[in-house]
Amino acid sequence: MAGHNKWSQIKRKKAVLDQKRGQIFTKLIRELTVAAREGGGDPEFNPRLRLGIENAKNANMPQENIERAIKRGTGELEGYAYEEAAYEGYGPGGVALYIETMTDNQNRTVSEVRHILEKNGGNLGSPGSVAWQFDRKGQLFVDASRFHEEAVLEAALLAGAEDVIESEGEFVVTTDVASFHAVQQGLGETGVEFAQAELAMIPRNGVPVGGADAQGLLRVLDQLDDHDDVQKVWSNAEIDEQVMAEAMT
Repeated sequence: MAGHNKWSQIKRKKAVLDQKRGQIFTKLIRELTVAAREGGGDPEFNPRLRLGIENAKNANMPQENIERAIKRGTGELEGYAYEEAAYEGYGPGGVALYIETMTDNQNRTVSEVRHILEKNGGNLGSPGSVAWQFDRKGQLFVDASRFHEEAVLEAALLAGAEDVIESEGEFVVTTDVASFHAVQQGLGETGVEFAQAELAMIPRNGVPVGGADAQGLLRVLDQLDDHDDVQKVWSNAEIDEQVMAEAMT
């Protein structure tokens, strides 16, 4: 598993427990708003919105926050007009970065993303410069302390998943995009609950990163993750385990 996928899992679980909960809510609210705007406010007929609601509930977002975000998307309440944009570039050690954003000002966002990369030894690339190094996949995360591996594996594979691995106390279920929602439904029907689900950019090949490059890359990933306009960051880094452990202490 590429380094940032593991890094983001660690940060996601840790952030739920600390002061960054509000930042997580901000990103989830934007996703709900855009999902409702693009596909309507009824989750029964909008799979993206249904997934957004599920992730928001798993993050313990209050129901009224969820409802307000959906109403902003459908136009029932006033709100910002967020647009989706993806940026591609490179971090320290030649690591490829694919950065997904939602913003009400693309000029501001691209300028700030470029600044984060350049001040840490990276650079912003042109569209398509790194996307070819990734495959779009669905991923679901199941708490390994609550569910037995055989039960998760059987339910996932029967529903059409490609793979199930254990990482950082979770079972990571990987699917192709076409089977993503069917696997979510299949897990639910067998009583296996997932803590989060997302469409991910999975690197085809990893790039080993250690020493100063790994430390610089983690700074880039942290700063991008902490930016309100950045929804997800994907990389093909295989980050040195010792550097990652030190960064978490």
